[in-house]
Amino acid sequence: MPGVPAEPLPTPWQLEAPPDEYPDDLWAVGADLAPGTLVAAYRIGLFPMPVGARIGWFSPATRGVVPLEPFAPSRTLRRARQHYEIRVDTAFADVVSGCARPGDPASWIDPGVEAAYEELHELGWAHSVEAWDTDGLAGGLYGVAIGGLFAAESMFHVRTDASKAAFVGLVELLRAAGDSDRRLLDVQWLTPHLETLGAVDVSRADYRVALSRALDLPSVWR
Repeated sequence: MPGVPAEPLPTPWQLEAPPDEYPDDLWAVGADLAPGTLVAAYRIGLFPMPVGARIGWFSPATRGVVPLEPFAPSRTLRRARQHYEIRVDTAFADVVSGCARPGDPASWIDPGVEAAYEELHELGWAHSVEAWDTDGLAGGLYGVAIGGLFAAESMFHVRTDASKAAFVGLVELLRAAGDSDRRLLDVQWLTPHLETLGAVDVSRADYRVALSRALDLPSVWR
């Protein structure tokens, strides 16, 4: 049976979700990246990104999600998936480091963010899906899993289409667990790239409904 992570120490911060009609994506600034804070935030639809030197908590007015039913990978995605072996949680720190793009001043994944998600991974709440070939780790993605929610944070590749292969592997994993109509694959914001992977926009209100349904499901992560 899938393992159930131990609850982290409760956050000392009073976290609240924005009202459905709140027009902006950035909702609050402050708090910390302790495991209890992160888990509590994802449970109410918030996720963190640095805002200057502080932590910003975002709840996009329109949210990018990938419906698992139906999910029909394109020929390009199917071809990418065939070129790589998919593994789970064998190189979490390396995946986060790859997503951080060391040396890139535009990267939002700083050492504090890396450390926070690595701690969350050690506690069983954050996971990586990796694409491997004969030369080693070719790409992957990481995110936070709570019940039937997988909140994808970032992806990277060092060889062609490796991140796409990891993404298809993630969808396969989530679909294989059943209840695909209730599981929620959250990609934060819709981008042209994510749109090619099947992502669509939903309102904050619809996201909140989908989140509540997903959180009641058992996790697929061992």
